[in-house]
Amino acid sequence: MSKLTEIRWHGRGGQGAKTASLLLADVAFSNGDYVQGFPEYGPERMGAPITAFNRISSEPIRVRSNIYEPDYVVVVDQTLLESINVTEGLKEDGAIVINTEKSPDEIRPKLKGYKGKVYTIDAKDVSERALGRYFPNTPMLAAIVKISGVMEENKFIEEMEGSFKHKFASKPEVIKGNMEALKISLEEVRG
Repeated sequence: MSKLTEIRWHGRGGQGAKTASLLLADVAFSNGDYVQGFPEYGPERMGAPITAFNRISSEPIRVRSNIYEPDYVVVVDQTLLESINVTEGLKEDGAIVINTEKSPDEIRPKLKGYKGKVYTIDAKDVSERALGRYFPNTPMLAAIVKISGVMEENKFIEEMEGSFKHKFASKPEVIKGNMEALKISLEEVRG
């Protein structure tokens, strides 16, 4: 039986939500899955809200639309909770993960009555500890892999290391920090 997992990402231009969705598609493909990873945006500028999507399946994916009823939602910027209904269409047997220093119980009142699972991670703290700068996409990528179970965690780490070695071949110093951010995030997701 085919297992299709659909993920919707909410972020702002420049935060790496699109990049994270494409990285997830790459590593899931390397793991033998069928994948889609794509953004939805127009002429937005840095800081404007963007949406990105992932579909991951054990069988070929025939649908080519945006994702309207995701299994999981990733919110890279918690300020979007004030202006966008991030839980719209989110399945109650799925989950949402939000980049915030707040606990799931503290953030739940901002989710317009969503009854499903809520997870949080302080991606700012994780990225600043591991990378020395604020890059929320790497911690959020690990967080969604952890809560969705779309990949076995050790395989995810292995595939991401290969991806980073390819992507940052001319900047090997970046690889160590990104790998550290992934590992910390897998441990620090709260739910």
